[in-house]
Amino acid sequence: MSLQGTIVAAFGRHYEVESDDGQLWQATPRGKRSVYACGDRVALEPGAIGQARIADHLPRTSLLYRSDEWKQKLIAANATQVVLVVASEPGFSDELLSRALVAIEHDRLRAVIVLNKCDLVERLPAARAQLAPFAALGYPVLELCARQSAAPLLPYLHGQVSVLVGQSGMGKSTVINALVPGAAAPTREISTALDSGKHTTTYARLYRLDADSAIIDSPGLQEFGLAHLSFGDIEDGFPEFRATLGRCRFHDCRHGAEPDCAVKALIASGAVDRRRYDHFRAITARAA
Repeated sequence: MSLQGTIVAAFGRHYEVESDDGQLWQATPRGKRSVYACGDRVALEPGAIGQARIADHLPRTSLLYRSDEWKQKLIAANATQVVLVVASEPGFSDELLSRALVAIEHDRLRAVIVLNKCDLVERLPAARAQLAPFAALGYPVLELCARQSAAPLLPYLHGQVSVLVGQSGMGKSTVINALVPGAAAPTREISTALDSGKHTTTYARLYRLDADSAIIDSPGLQEFGLAHLSFGDIEDGFPEFRATLGRCRFHDCRHGAEPDCAVKALIASGAVDRRRYDHFRAITARAA
């Protein structure tokens, strides 16, 4: 007997798979390599009670992942939307946000930015200022306090398979707890001394919101490597540059010291935010 299902939790080489008939299976892949992510569709060969072997990897529609020079870290498969969670406190990296958006644009996924902990008003103006360049590009920026309610996010999630992405301490697990009663995603207090959060989610898990919607909680991250993307991929990941790409004097312009650069002309005119350009330069510093 062969079944098909969706990976709803990924623990290294061990997976929890929900088969299409609603049954949960503890599953492992064949061989030593593990190429599966939460959200992947797979075929199963049932074994002992509740146990199964992953027999086949079904086609993906998308794969969100990050990478450095040595390895890749899968985040989620078959998502249609990424919800980037930041907070007024602790401080967040807007460069990391730009990096994640490049990966999102490359996969042609939707993006929503959530500014959480808006009840912490002292640092709220600074957080809003950091997000202003992203809002100006048309990325939805939603403000909420997940400890009180995440209901304002629900309209954005309907009909989507969303994955929550963000640095540790931004409140992703609190968002999950607010959206999925009984999820009991673990939360911890922020380490204010380090101005960063403690890792509470150690694996990715998919939660069903309704028959047409799901959300994947992913472990907090402190970096978002893009070693798998080319220079051209990264260029295309900045929507504000697209209209000028190919219009520089040199066809291989890297938008740095070269003369007659169309992208730098945008910066000089004020049409593009300088901070976003700085992010681009930082990201492409090692891109081939």
